[in-house]
Amino acid sequence: MPAYQAVLFDFFGTLTRSVRRGPQHAEIARALGCDPQAVLNVLDRTFAVRARGQFGSAEATLRWVTEQAGGSPRPAQLQAAVPARVDALKADTELRADAEPVLRELKRRGLRTAVISDCTHELPAFLPSLPIAPLLDEKVFSVEVGRCKPDPEIYLEACWRLRVAPEDCLYVGDGGSHELTGAAAVGMTPVRLAAPDLTDHLVFDRDDDFAGLGVPSLSALLELLDRVPALN
Repeated sequence: MPAYQAVLFDFFGTLTRSVRRGPQHAEIARALGCDPQAVLNVLDRTFAVRARGQFGSAEATLRWVTEQAGGSPRPAQLQAAVPARVDALKADTELRADAEPVLRELKRRGLRTAVISDCTHELPAFLPSLPIAPLLDEKVFSVEVGRCKPDPEIYLEACWRLRVAPEDCLYVGDGGSHELTGAAAVGMTPVRLAAPDLTDHLVFDRDDDFAGLGVPSLSALLELLDRVPALN
């Protein structure tokens, strides 16, 4: 019997390379009549509440952000900006070269897989188009469940959907949102992905005090799983 029944992943910075905002974000801000830096400031300071879906739909959330940045967007501007934001975040996202092969190998080994992401409305809109989507048994998005990491409920939601106990799960993340200590608190085994490209990753509430297991790449996760009996 394998030591674990499921492997759960963070998305941004874990299944993807480091994330930085591209030029499309500034273009969207200008199209909404706002100073781009003012919009970015609002996005940064309100990430957690937006990721919990506090302001409703994608359009309602973008209206709120724009107004906080001093804009007064017209309905047509918002309607055009919502899919533009999906495109912008997708453009910021580059899957790690080993993400798909590692997920395929986990499935071959009979392990369940899931992603747990603190995210706004855009990720649920574009993740289904990515090649890793069919390799994920479940996708738990904070904006849909109203909880962000490290809230225990977001981890337990993934376990409930996968029909596995927390102690039977390995959780892999770069450490944003205090996700690693949160995973440990519910009984999962957390593993930090410490890939070199993450030094300039856009991250909120980094889990700097975590001192547990770590891997330099997703591929190295398979080696860790091979020697799990020696770790327990």
